[in-house]
Parts: sequence; structure tokens; C-alpha cells
Amino acid sequence: MTKMKSGLLTVGIMLCLVSVATAQDRGSVTNLPLPRYVSLKAAEANARRGPSLTHRIDWVFKRRDMPLRITAEYENWRRVEDRDGAGGWVHYTLLSGARTGIVDSETVDLLSKPDPAAMVVARLEKGVVVRLAKCDPDWCALSAEGYKGWARKAAIWGVRAEETFE
Repeated sequence: MTKMKSGLLTVGIMLCLVSVATAQDRGSVTNLPLPRYVSLKAAEANARRGPSLTHRIDWVFKRRDMPLRITAEYENWRRVEDRDGAGGWVHYTLLSGARTGIVDSETVDLLSKPDPAAMVVARLEKGVVVRLAKCDPDWCALSAEGYKGWARKAAIWGVRAEETFE
């Protein structure tokens, strides 16, 4: 085989691998990106070992609005995990598309605008659940405990580093 044919074959194989990887990055049920973030709609949700009511409960989430990452889909079930990696299969009716996050740093300054020199509106402690209004490449507009402002995206679990939304 000549170098040119060999190079074209390599490029063709790489393109096939890229398209397979892209197909695997979408949910088989919803066709939405995987992984993706959602929040817990219910005050309590059982996380099961497998995607059915007959599977054993491994974990119970007990915090409404808790951000969760969906990593897989099967029929009406979503495999989710929290920021510590705990989780399992949860029925989709217990989840919401409302975006929330959780403070992942010891403390985070909630600022009046997305500028490190802006006025501090509040100081949020690790573990505080926040509602995400929008995120740009470095900052997220959020609300928590009656306060609204901006925080560095890197300090919040529940949003991908490259993700932006309004």
C-alpha cells in the first residue's frame, strides 16, 4: 500500500472512531448529551443497583434540588451520581431539568457582577445548593438562600467547565 492510501485509510478509520464516540455521547432514550446535569425533583429518591423496581436500593437521595449527573439511560431510568460519585438508577420522574449546582469550595464569594473586583453580595459555604440561571465560560449567575449574584464556575459542581447556557 502506498503512503497516500495508507494515510487515507488511517484518516478514514479515525473518522469512524470519532463518529462512534459521538454516538455514544448521547442518551439512547432521549438523545440528549451524556453526561449531563439535572436536579432532584423529589424530596427523596431511591438509587437502585439496576434500572427496575426489582433491583436493590443502594442509596437514598434526601435533598430536593440536589444536582446530579446523568451518566446512562435505559427506558424510564437514568443512572445518576452526585459530586462524590454515589448514586445508581433513578426513575426519570424524580428528576428535573432545572439546573442547580453545589458549592464545591470551602467558601465562595457571590459577587454583584462577573468581575473579581465586584462587591461581595454573600459568602457561600461548601455544600450549599444553588440555582443556576446562566453560565458563561468562566462565571455563573446563580441564586441561593435569597441572594443573587455571580460566582466562578470552577467553584460550583453541577456544570461542565466548557458548558455555557442562558
